[in-house]
Amino acid sequence: MTILELREKRNTAWNAAKAFLDSHRTEKGTLTAEDDATYTRMEQEISDLGKEIARLERQEALEAELNKPVGRPLTSKPGSGTEAPEKTGRASDNYRKAMLDAFRSNFKRVSNVLQEGVDSDGGYLVPEEWDHRLIDVLEEQNIMRGLATTIRTSGLHRINLAANKPAAAWIEEGGELTWGDATFDQTTMDAYKLHVAIKVTEELLYDNTYNLEGYITTQFGKALANAEEDAFLNGDGVGKPTGLFTSATAFDSVDALDTDSLISLVYALKRPYRKNASFIMNDATIAAIRKLKDNNGAYIWQPSYQAGEPDRVLGYAVHTSAYAPTTGIAFGDYSYYNIGDRGTRSFAELRELFAGNGMIGYVAKERVDGKLLLPEAVQVLTIGTTAAG
Repeated sequence: MTILELREKRNTAWNAAKAFLDSHRTEKGTLTAEDDATYTRMEQEISDLGKEIARLERQEALEAELNKPVGRPLTSKPGSGTEAPEKTGRASDNYRKAMLDAFRSNFKRVSNVLQEGVDSDGGYLVPEEWDHRLIDVLEEQNIMRGLATTIRTSGLHRINLAANKPAAAWIEEGGELTWGDATFDQTTMDAYKLHVAIKVTEELLYDNTYNLEGYITTQFGKALANAEEDAFLNGDGVGKPTGLFTSATAFDSVDALDTDSLISLVYALKRPYRKNASFIMNDATIAAIRKLKDNNGAYIWQPSYQAGEPDRVLGYAVHTSAYAPTTGIAFGDYSYYNIGDRGTRSFAELRELFAGNGMIGYVAKERVDGKLLLPEAVQVLTIGTTAAG
């Protein structure tokens, strides 16, 4: 079934669920236990279709990326001056082939091109082509990578923020000028180390027909993306990035989620930030929002009818994450959340540790930080535990 057919099927299911909900409410506006169970099954079908659509879209995007031609290989030693090197000083096609050859030869065959990419911690820098694919996986799996502003840092990065802005004042003709002071705060982007380790059987390593490269990039990418997203949303800044829900402005706290609370949340955000604002919430919270209506009796949740477009609530895009708290909804402009990438990702081999099991370990490492620079750019509504149930 195509993505378009799945979207049409989801929209049909959603219209049926709305009609069922409207026609089976009791005089008190609630559902009987039997009707509630039926509606829950209908809602689960809608959710499952949405996940399948997202899964196919990720697959389609990844396949398109993998079908792109590889970068132009270097014909001389990187950085020798005889040919323009890549920005990172590493070859793309040559380096990738050398890395795979090193994997399958127990790192006994290490060419000069691979020696150029030795990491300071004793590993090897991820080949440029793999690094691009890892980034693609991170952006696909990690909603914050697509919403936040990513910067490359080579050391402790300092960012100046306007603390007090000068104000204008009316004066009479010939009157004295009123002077104001513009002051600045400063925040820093550090680098916290994140790693993921996987074990590969020797059979897979030496099987030339097995797509070892795809397996490594996919597994590393997914694991790093999940850990990043959890930290970017909930991190406390101790040994990890500072999370969005941790540092955003607390708007209000309600016992139960309702339409008025969401409308108030939207307009609590200052107008300049609303232009590019969207919601971030847990999947479980959507179940409660789908039952809410505005004053005109229209459902405030609007499913997407077009591939690549997100669902919407009150006209604003909705991004869901399994790591978003079930007791909170964020609304704001997430471009003010900065992600600082320090350098490149690297691989290291752990052969002796699992030798007795016939397996070989690999570790991928990266250094990254994240911080919301302007807390007022994001508002968070805290809801009771029963609101998303």
